[in-house]
Formats: sequence, structure tokens, C-alpha cells
Amino acid sequence: MKQRYVTVLCFSVLLPIILTGQTVNAQPANSIQILNLMPLPQSITTDTGILVIDARFYAGFDGTHDSRLNAALDRLLHRLDRECGGIRRAQYEGGASAANVLLLKVAGPGGVVQGVDEDESYSLTITAQLAVLDAATDVGAIHGMETFLQLITTSNGECHLPAVTINDAPRFPWRGFMLDVSRHFEPVDVIKRTIDGMAIAKLNVFHWHLSDDQGFRAESKKFPRFTEAASGGMFYTQDQMREVVAYARARGIRVVPEFDMPGHTSSWLLAYPEIGAGEDIRALPTVFGIPQAELDPSNEKTFKFLDTFVGEMSEIFPDAYFHIGGDETAGKGWIENPRIAEFMKKQSLKTPADLQAYFNRRLLPILAKHGKKMMGWDEILNPELPRDIVIQSWRGEASLSQSAEQGFTGILSAPYYLDAQKTSAEMYLADPVPANTKLTADQQKLILGGEVCMWAEQIDPETVDSRVWPRTLAIAERFWSAQSDRNVEDMYRRLRVASLELEDAGLTHISGPERLRRNLWGSANPEVLEVMASVVEPVSFSDRYQGQHTDALSSLDRLVDAVVPDPPARVEIAREVNEVLAHPDSDDATAAELELRGRFAAWQRVSPELEAAALRSPRLSDLEMMAKQLGALGTMGLEALADLHLRTRAQAGWKDAQIATIEAAGKPSGLVRFVFLPAMRKLVEAAAMAPN
Repeated sequence: MKQRYVTVLCFSVLLPIILTGQTVNAQPANSIQILNLMPLPQSITTDTGILVIDARFYAGFDGTHDSRLNAALDRLLHRLDRECGGIRRAQYEGGASAANVLLLKVAGPGGVVQGVDEDESYSLTITAQLAVLDAATDVGAIHGMETFLQLITTSNGECHLPAVTINDAPRFPWRGFMLDVSRHFEPVDVIKRTIDGMAIAKLNVFHWHLSDDQGFRAESKKFPRFTEAASGGMFYTQDQMREVVAYARARGIRVVPEFDMPGHTSSWLLAYPEIGAGEDIRALPTVFGIPQAELDPSNEKTFKFLDTFVGEMSEIFPDAYFHIGGDETAGKGWIENPRIAEFMKKQSLKTPADLQAYFNRRLLPILAKHGKKMMGWDEILNPELPRDIVIQSWRGEASLSQSAEQGFTGILSAPYYLDAQKTSAEMYLADPVPANTKLTADQQKLILGGEVCMWAEQIDPETVDSRVWPRTLAIAERFWSAQSDRNVEDMYRRLRVASLELEDAGLTHISGPERLRRNLWGSANPEVLEVMASVVEPVSFSDRYQGQHTDALSSLDRLVDAVVPDPPARVEIAREVNEVLAHPDSDDATAAELELRGRFAAWQRVSPELEAAALRSPRLSDLEMMAKQLGALGTMGLEALADLHLRTRAQAGWKDAQIATIEAAGKPSGLVRFVFLPAMRKLVEAAAMAPN
């Protein structure tokens, strides 16, 4: 049974917290327990007592409510029923005359089309008798419902919530997640469960990257060759796109489409070469990279085409922003085309960047005609464009700051590229507006927030969730919670709890890799492979591309696809080593030492079986080297622990030999890398200095 022990908030940083109560529910009087909220709210006050959730539960509204809010409450009841049992029956049998246990007060539904300035605030007050959720809009209420669910605790045979008062609102109004579906297509069910995860994380913008060189994924009835010739048969119908927009809106999430232009347009030009710069595109590229393919800004037919296309897509996507991409347009085809080169000369456009700026200036009134504002990557930044366009920075914090200094609004993405396989901690500590920013207060207001980015070169429907979650939760907290929220250790603690919540809500970031590992091992119980998988992570997409030469036809079914970025073992082993080294004079083995001994012994035990599997299975053939290294590292760890425990200094040369082994193991093999080597080095160095 899932335990969510709750009484008072115990963070080392950030929140104005009033500790008014002691621990409750038969816990020791001197214990202080903590809430598993993620993202952290802006303020919380705790009190004594608990609100029990039982067969008398009933949730109702005080005031008006619409169908969106009704559906949100229904989803809450289903999830609460899964947590506590009997909730849906209690709601049904209680009827409208029942006393409320959860009372929702929502002033109004919010914008007909949710905007960047939507009021997302809410307050949640829980006493021993009643929970009251107040919000200005449906969106704020939806966020408050997620907080309510995270407060649920099951213990002593009952479900309950702590007595608390929470006042909450996001730090940034733009908290996005971008999914590229052009390189590897993701079916609608993947999109929907991604949006479900976003709602739990309190993200509010789904950036749908629908076109790139490798595929055009949006049905156009005005231009049917997009999907006939340039989708490989994998695309979203207009009805499906509308369905996704409605699904997202029901969860308080905007949908911003991206159609890359004027570069990254091989798929456009395969379907409609007449609007291109003359490149001969005969097939969708299967190799990733940046093929030479640009729309022709010198051709009036290009802008007539775009006027019709933008108008058609605007009827499907009601959001105020339309993402045009705009990145990595080298313009080689423009320069090589005599007609376009002559056009540039007549227009006094000296460089491809100048021509791209001309293209964007021509595109602006088209977007405005259809009620849209321009959004694009760093490269669209140009002093001649209006300041209300949104710059999405993939180049870094400095680039974003420069755009703000020029008066442009923007969002940060550079630190939040999931394909770089950074740890949750690295991305969690990267801030759109860091504490040491040089921006003025007015310039800081131009930073609307940030977006997590998931590029699709090396993901498919089976692996996408494990690349996105749970790390995206850590970034979502950065976008929502206070700037001073920097406690990495507590973030990881809460992340593990929230990760289980995501899986229970339908994400497959845990079960998906487990299923793939069973397939790799050919057994329902691949314990040996699980030992290895728990202590390795994938290399970055770039390193994999260089090492494996992946393309659109590469199978994504090796060990690298069956392990997860930043696995829990990284933090756990580091903590265990630190605890061992913190008690050098202990005669008895500490719990941390016993844990480490168990790990190291398991590494020794599985090493020969992993080596044998590498020789047996072609899909595990690249595992042989790491299998040997894992066994050697297990032996190393046991020897180091023995020396520390017995207070005997290692033999001469032992440390150098172990450090050499660690350094060799630090080189990725089979496109995966060990995650615990810094902690292992720390353990070895301590053992080498043990007193005689």
C-alpha cells in the first residue's frame, strides 16, 4: 500500500511556513513528517488534525460550474476511488443533499480560449471536517485538485488528508512541454497520456512539433499531398487534432502547434516542390540532421500558400500563438538559386539571415490576419519584428537575456532538453530567471517561463514515457515554485513518490522499460538484467547518434532503450556511501553499509550471467564489457567496505588499480554508462586512507 506520511512541511528553503501542529495519527510525538507535494506550493500553513476520507465522502460545488469543471471533478473521484476505494459509490449514494467533504468554489470558467494571462491561482483549506477549494477559474481549480490528490495518505486502514491551508499560484505563466512527432510518430493515446502527466505536473502548454524534414504529421484538406506524400502514412487527422486540443483544454492546457519554416522543410517540399528554393527532394530523409531544404521567400506563391495553410490550421488550433520554428536555416539553397540570389540583391538582403528576416516580416501579417502571434526559436529574433512575438531560446540563458534586453518576450528551453540525458538535479537547478540575473525587474517580466523539449530521433511509443518522466516533474517545479526552491535531496525524495502517481495515472515510464527488459532477457523474471539496468543510464542522443549512426529506420530495442535516465541508484548509492563514511568509528555495520554490501555482492553474482547473455543474444551483444566491469566494481566495493570496517589500510598499489578500473568503466559501452562511479571513487579513496 502506498504511504504518504503527512503532517508538517519540512523544507530547508523557500516557503513561509507556520508550524502550528504536532504529528498526528499515532506517530511519535517528536517526529516531523513531510508532504509529498510536487510542485511545491507558494505557501502552506499546517494545523493539527486530519480529514478522513470514507464512505461519507461527498464533493460538491458552491455556485456555478460548467461541464469542464464537472469532468475534472469526475476524474478526481475516479483517482480518489483508486486510492481509497468506495469513493464513487459514496458520491453516487450521497446525492446532492449530502454534507460536503470537499467543497469547490470557482468564480468562473476562465477564458473561452485559455491565454497566457489566465488566472491559475487557487487556495485549499483542509480541516478535520471539510476541505474547501477556492479558485478564480476552472484552471486554478484543476491545479488545486491535483494538490488535493497529492495530500492523500493511506495508513492505519484509512485514507485521510492533513489539516493545511495552501495558497498557490505559478511563478511563470508559460510552463510548457514540447514533443516532436515528426521524426518518430506518436499515436494519439501517447499524446493523451502525456497531457495527463502534464496536468499532474501543473504544466500548461503542450507544444506540438508537427512538421520537420522527416515527416509532416498534420492532415491538411487544402493541401492533401502533405499527408499523401510526406507523412509515411503516419499523421493526425483534423478530427484527432481537435480531439487533442479539447482533451488538453479539459485539463487546463493550451496547445501550440509548430510547423517549421522556412527551413527544416524537406517534407513540405517533397509534397509541394513549387514553393521551394529548387532542391530536388525525392523522399523523406531517413538520416537525421539538417538537409538542405528551404521555402522560397522570393516567390509570392509561397505566401499565398502559407496564408491558406495558416488559416486552415488556425481553425483547429485556437491558441493565440503559432510556432513557426525558424531555426537552423542555413540558406544554402537560396544562395545557389540564381533567381533568389538576384531577388536578395534587389531587396538589399546581404545574407541568408537577412532573407529569413524578410520571410518573417512577410509572414507576420498572415499570422495576424488569422488571429495569431508569432513564436519561434532564437533565430527569428530581429529588431524589426514586434516585441510581442515569443522567442524560444535553445541557445541558452544568455541568448534569452539578450532578447529580453531588447524588449522581446521569451521562454527558456536550452537547459531542459531531455535528449541530453541530464539528471533531474541539473535541470531542476537551471532557472529561467536565476537569482544572479542582470536583468531589470521590467526585463524579467518579459521571461514568460520555459519549456521542456523532447526530440524524437531516438524515441518511439514504447520508450517515450521513460525519456520524459519523471524528470519533467523536476523541471515543472522549477517553472511553478519559488526561485529559492533549491533543495535537491528533498526534490528527489518527492520525485520518487510523484513518479508512482504518474504511473498509476497511466504513464508507462516504469512499466515500459520493465516490459522491454523482459523481452530482451526472454524471461518473465529478468532479475540478472534488472541488476545491471538499475545502475546504468542511456548516453545522450548525440552520443548515441555518433556511436550507432541511428536513423529513422533504426530499431529502438536494445539495452539503451530499456534503461532510464537518472535512475534512483545514482542518488541512493551516493547517500549510502556518505552515510558509511560519516560513521568511521562504528564497530557494527550500519544499514547503509549492509545495503552497499548487498549491491556489490549482487554485481559480482550477475556478472558471469550477463557475460554469457552477451554471447548468446545479438541484442545484448554490446553488454559484455560492462558485465565484466560490473563484477570488478562489485569486488572493489566489497574490498573497500572491508578495509573501512576493519580499519585496515589497503595494500600498496590497490588504490591506483581501482581508480584505473573506475576510469575505464567511466567510458560508455553499449550506449549506456554507469551512474554511481563518483560515489565509488569516494569510497575507494576513503578506504585507501583508512588508519592501520
